[in-house]
Amino acid sequence: MVRKMGQIIRRGPKTWLVRIYVGRDRETRRRKYVGKFIHGGPRSAQAHLNRMLSERDLGRNIRSSRQTVGQYLDHWLDICARPRLRAKSFRDYWSLLARCVRPRLGARPLGEISPAEIQTLYSELLNRKVSARTICYTHAVLFSSLRQAVRWKLLLTNPAEDVHLPRQPRRRFTVFDVGQAKQFIAAISGHQHEGLFALALTTGMRPSEYLALTWTDFHLEHGTVSVSQTLEWRIGAWCFEDTKRERSRRMIKLQNWVLALLRRLEERSKPAERNPGGLVFTSNLGGPIHESKFVGRHFNPLVPNARRFRVPHDSYTSHNG
Repeated sequence: MVRKMGQIIRRGPKTWLVRIYVGRDRETRRRKYVGKFIHGGPRSAQAHLNRMLSERDLGRNIRSSRQTVGQYLDHWLDICARPRLRAKSFRDYWSLLARCVRPRLGARPLGEISPAEIQTLYSELLNRKVSARTICYTHAVLFSSLRQAVRWKLLLTNPAEDVHLPRQPRRRFTVFDVGQAKQFIAAISGHQHEGLFALALTTGMRPSEYLALTWTDFHLEHGTVSVSQTLEWRIGAWCFEDTKRERSRRMIKLQNWVLALLRRLEERSKPAERNPGGLVFTSNLGGPIHESKFVGRHFNPLVPNARRFRVPHDSYTSHNG
């Protein structure tokens, strides 16, 4: 009976092999043990054996102690994260774990990770000038992965629960006030992408949303546009996808002056561009627009000009009529 429960075997003056019985191999029927070398006195070895037995009795799969954090994260990313995440989100998860977690914890046994180690990791990241926002995002990914380990009975508790996160400074967004919006409208007058700028300014759509719009999404006779998909550049190809959340699918009422710009854009577009799947906003080469390149080439040069404009009030109200 003692042999089935566990064993403490001396391997040196202060070295002990502590192992616990976990069943028989299905094919060979040989006994299987999970063990660990403990350095110290016999009390340390006995305490470790008691802890292993206690965890087994509480339902933890103690064979997980053979698995490193890095091995577990590989498994979790592949069978849990990848099927439910968009490609970009999956890359973000993978990158955060690779940069922030694996160098410090990747080689550690999964069953031995403690809250103190995770807290130390976050402190080291702060010292490396990693932003509080990135650390909090990393924590969210790590917490989710370890929560699944608890569900799989690889861990008794989630060690990421009992840590303190760095305070995030409140993000301040620079947005146009009414006067600046008037000046920007004057600055984009006659610009080749005037309709795009007008739509972005007045609807609050994300770049990935308005750059994905096709003429089918517009109902110009009703003065509305439907948002249902996004467009992103991924590893050498453009990808259309449904909006990330159900509530992001919406119908937006357009202002009259924006409608007028869109009608003129539709009239100037080529017949092939007006087919149901044709993009409304395209680059000079006729393909989709890269957001980052567009901002650098077209939006940023307009901002200083917009600040120099002084637009009479009735010039703006005529646009909104």
